[in-house]
Amino acid sequence: MFIHASYMGYQMAGMEMDGLMLAGMAMIPAGLLLAAYGLLPRVARMRSGGPEAPLQFHVVDGAPLNREHWKLVLVLVLALTVDVLKPATLGFVMPGLTTEYGITKQSAGLLALVALTGTTAGSVLWGRIADRFGRRAAILLSALMFIGTAICGAMPAFEWNLLMCFLMGASAGGLLPITFTLMAETVPAAHRGWLLVALGGIGTSAGYLLAAGSAALLEPLFSWRVLWLLGLPTGALIIFLDRHIPESPRFLASAGLNREARAVLARFSGLVDHAGAAAAPLAGVTNDGSMRALLRGGHAAITLGLLACGLAWGLVNFGFLLWLPTNLGSMGMDPGAASALLARSALLALPGMLLVIWLYHRWSSVRTLVLFIVLTAATLLAFFAASVAGVRSAPVMIAITALLLISSSGVIAMLIPYAAEIYPAHLRATGSGMIAASSKAGGILGAAGGVLGLFGNLGLSALVIAAPLALSAAMLMRSGIETRGRRLEQIQADLLKFKGVGG
Repeated sequence: MFIHASYMGYQMAGMEMDGLMLAGMAMIPAGLLLAAYGLLPRVARMRSGGPEAPLQFHVVDGAPLNREHWKLVLVLVLALTVDVLKPATLGFVMPGLTTEYGITKQSAGLLALVALTGTTAGSVLWGRIADRFGRRAAILLSALMFIGTAICGAMPAFEWNLLMCFLMGASAGGLLPITFTLMAETVPAAHRGWLLVALGGIGTSAGYLLAAGSAALLEPLFSWRVLWLLGLPTGALIIFLDRHIPESPRFLASAGLNREARAVLARFSGLVDHAGAAAAPLAGVTNDGSMRALLRGGHAAITLGLLACGLAWGLVNFGFLLWLPTNLGSMGMDPGAASALLARSALLALPGMLLVIWLYHRWSSVRTLVLFIVLTAATLLAFFAASVAGVRSAPVMIAITALLLISSSGVIAMLIPYAAEIYPAHLRATGSGMIAASSKAGGILGAAGGVLGLFGNLGLSALVIAAPLALSAAMLMRSGIETRGRRLEQIQADLLKFKGVGG
């Protein structure tokens, strides 16, 4: 249908949805359900394996980075790039979509709100799927959903786009926490921190660059719709590369599949310590897989601190920064100069990612996260002070904006990697997904707040957002645990010292 609309400039608005198209749309969820059902025999085998003592992972944690590690890193970077590409195309499809459907910008803004809602739900849902069915299986299902939701590029009505955009967001929302979870459970402890942060930074940047490049090259030729049709080849690419993605050895061990876990460990370490492979489980550990376990014992305060941080970051990124050019314009700055200021500040912020990686790896994981949270809050207070004092100086605003972009980019680069390190294997993807969802939920609040005019006052909005950031920094400074260079099992052993741990 898309190809047949080429003579109309690929304009498909108002076209009739015939029986063939409706049947094809119905086959998409049916195919996803059948694919999910294909995992059930394996899940049944896991449950029938019976409880076994978990493996020690000191061999793989002490191994140097080898070809298998770098192969996994490359594949996960590509997967994360594809994941970021999906929501990143929203900004590029807005102008063409608004024109073709003849709707207002406010109505088109619903698309971003629906997509963020989908990613929020998807982060939690796919985290649960990854902890129940496996990390590799969740990546496969997510890729299949990528392919299915590519049909949103052929929707003839805006309302259908809203529905498909929600599903698109749901498919994209889960791949982020799953990739971090798989990486954390596979790479050696000495290199885990910097690789996780680098994975997030490179994958996110590459995703936005790919979205921008695709829009520049393809949109003039095939209209805005082609950007959503890209879900078909990119999803197929993930499925093709899945052969190079192993199942997490820690997930396999937690499911009682020690033989399969040993085989994966052998790939990444070259040998397995058979004599000392079995170890007694940590005292006090339960297999409570409910989300309530994330809010018990040693995990409770950390989870609440990370959730507060995620919500505040979403408000910064999807609220404060989104409306910053408009607010600067209302302060007397030329609108073009305000947009150029944000672009220059973003360019100055790029080297900050290298500082984040270095500090997270060489100094401290939790202290680096807290440092950048505090820096983000302090920068927002600087905006508040500048607003109250009536500062209009472009160099001052560039400096403050660049500092905010550096600090907020550092926060999100560390937030989910840190979450992937602190939860037990049977809840790691769930916990990472919940923290990822909090940042998207903050984005929903930011988008809704923008519509309601809550970001119309630069100083007041900066002051309000700084409060939850300061609270999260205080909670993490008090209850956060150091993860730098430490085995995941050691981290859990320290968290178990808190009475009442549920997982």
